[in-house]
Amino acid sequence: MNQKNKQEKKLLWHSLALMSFTSVWGFGNVINGFSYYNGLKAIVAWVIIFVLYFIPYALMVGELGSAFKSMGGGVSSWIHETIGPRIAFYAGWTYWIVHMPYISQKPSSTLIALSWAIFRDKRISSMNTVVLQIVCLLVFFFALWLAGKGLSVLKNISSVAGTCSFIMSILFVVMMIAAPGITGNPGLLEIDWSLKTFTPNFDMSFFMNFSILVFAVGGIERISPYVNKTKDPAKDFPKGMIATAAMVCVCAILGTVAMGMMIDSNNIPEDLLTNGAYYCFQTLGNYYGVGDLFVILYGLTNMACQFSVLIMSIDAPLRMLLESADDTYIPKAMFKQNEHGAYTNGHKLVAIIVSVLIIIPAFGIGSVDELVKWLVKLNSVCMPLRYLWVFVAYIALKKAGEKFPAEYRFVKSKTFGMILGAWCFLVTAFACITGIYSEDPFQLVMNIVTPFFMVALGFIMSNIAKKQKAKLEG
Repeated sequence: MNQKNKQEKKLLWHSLALMSFTSVWGFGNVINGFSYYNGLKAIVAWVIIFVLYFIPYALMVGELGSAFKSMGGGVSSWIHETIGPRIAFYAGWTYWIVHMPYISQKPSSTLIALSWAIFRDKRISSMNTVVLQIVCLLVFFFALWLAGKGLSVLKNISSVAGTCSFIMSILFVVMMIAAPGITGNPGLLEIDWSLKTFTPNFDMSFFMNFSILVFAVGGIERISPYVNKTKDPAKDFPKGMIATAAMVCVCAILGTVAMGMMIDSNNIPEDLLTNGAYYCFQTLGNYYGVGDLFVILYGLTNMACQFSVLIMSIDAPLRMLLESADDTYIPKAMFKQNEHGAYTNGHKLVAIIVSVLIIIPAFGIGSVDELVKWLVKLNSVCMPLRYLWVFVAYIALKKAGEKFPAEYRFVKSKTFGMILGAWCFLVTAFACITGIYSEDPFQLVMNIVTPFFMVALGFIMSNIAKKQKAKLEG
């Protein structure tokens, strides 16, 4: 009976697929792809990234999670086991530090969502960028204060808001595709289904924006702790990951088609990244005769989601770094905690870095729409830096041969596994490097300085910790 109960608690492959799908995909990815890849031409770009990158990436994560099932699934723990503690610190540091641009983006996303929920128009696009970023700074400090209180209820708020936002994104795709048959609305755009409509121009722009695609499908390593919780890891995990890739691909394609029914691919609005999602839900409400109901609901759920993710991103990645890394490489002051268990000096460091990332762009970027677009691109350059360590860990795992047994293996061949790991590493590195380019000198400088400064800060921290240790031992 106990064995039966144990079996009943095992994850089915389709349950794993749904879990990983919700952790990876979001409606914002459709907006980003549509904006950067000329509307309906984004479909081919999505298919390329799923087949050549996302599927092998997900299956590599499965093997890593299976090999290190007692390590909690963290990238730094994989590096610690396969390479060593110093490199593991840099992996953990990278995972944490790349959240700084991500955190700096969340206050503006929260305010945009709130503005649409209240006013139901694009007035925030005409706001002065300095004023907007000052308000964003206030929102950030409020979130920082809440993060210092260790409010566990925020986890539930984040989960509920994220789920609601996800459901609305799926509903948008379904209801938009169904709109012609249900509403017969003549306002829908006619899509030219010829090949030229969907064939992208494989020019410099296509490759310079590749970071947008890599950023969209990254983060699947969060699902690695569940590899060995499936009934048959060797069969169920690859099934789940391939099903995830299929679902994400279908949503990307149908979402892009749905947007193509209301936004002309040859005349994409400049403010699409700022207001695109809200235009879509507002138009959808008009098609179904419910006015601004959908845009209000999406605005409110997205506001709650963005703000709660802001708070969680301040605390959770920092906690992962400090509680998993070897303290040999981290200054002792970083481990100071308050009565709520929050790492106060760590939060102060977050406050300094994020404040700089919020304020400086306000004086170099003249419009809200351009600021939002730059933040998306900056995140697409910085966030994938943490994915590089996944592939470093996988190459090291395959190099180690049978040293680390695993119930699930992506590929059995040591050499072929290392080649696949190197391929995904190079694709990620290429995306990060090419994504830096911008025709605007200020944005180009910020795109170069930000990631290099963040990585360099890790070396500075480890050297401070090393000197502290030497002083104590001396």
